[in-house]
Amino acid sequence: MYRYFIQPQLDKVNNSLIGYELLMKEKKPEGWRPPLNFSDVPSHLMAKVLIATTKILSLKIGSVSVNINRNQLMDEEVRAAIIEAQQILRPLRLVVELTEDTPNQNWSNEEYISLIKDFIDHGMDFSLDDCGTGTNQMDQIKDMIPLASEIKFAIQNFGEKLRDPDIESKVIFWRDICRKENIRFILEGIEDEKDDKLADNLGIDLRQGYFYGKPRLLKLKADDDKF
Repeated sequence: MYRYFIQPQLDKVNNSLIGYELLMKEKKPEGWRPPLNFSDVPSHLMAKVLIATTKILSLKIGSVSVNINRNQLMDEEVRAAIIEAQQILRPLRLVVELTEDTPNQNWSNEEYISLIKDFIDHGMDFSLDDCGTGTNQMDQIKDMIPLASEIKFAIQNFGEKLRDPDIESKVIFWRDICRKENIRFILEGIEDEKDDKLADNLGIDLRQGYFYGKPRLLKLKADDDKF
């Protein structure tokens, strides 16, 4: 069984909720866990759960973000579900986050860009997730940045705290790219007050992490959280 959990995204300066990210998890005997490989989630199941989720999502917020990897981006069924989800969510805006997962095939950026433009033509925003890791290194995504409304950097991907000087320099690198391109920068993985304070010092307004709210199950059925 697959379900989406939702995690808040905050504008810390204005103390406001700007959106929710949908995080897919699988129900296992030990509890809800992220799939080991998101490409293993059958396309028809992802599409079904995404559409069912958006049909019951009546949150009065600006946006809802959904993660896809490059394999899913190239999957026609997944793309059709995302477009349908945007139609259901309107006037809320769907943000499509492209993750850093390595694809099964060596598709070109030109192929990705054509499909990303189709999402944008349907009124969605495009986001580059987990930048600086996996296939979302700068040299691999520079052609996509002009299409992006948002870039995200996740502290937890490096297994270190923001107060580590090397992590801080990486955060500043991506923050400055966003300022140059005039796009949103969301810092993920804020876990405690020290991380929060350092994000303050770096002038980063938009944030996400356990410090502000853990992902919670968005139920499709009354017994979704029972075992």
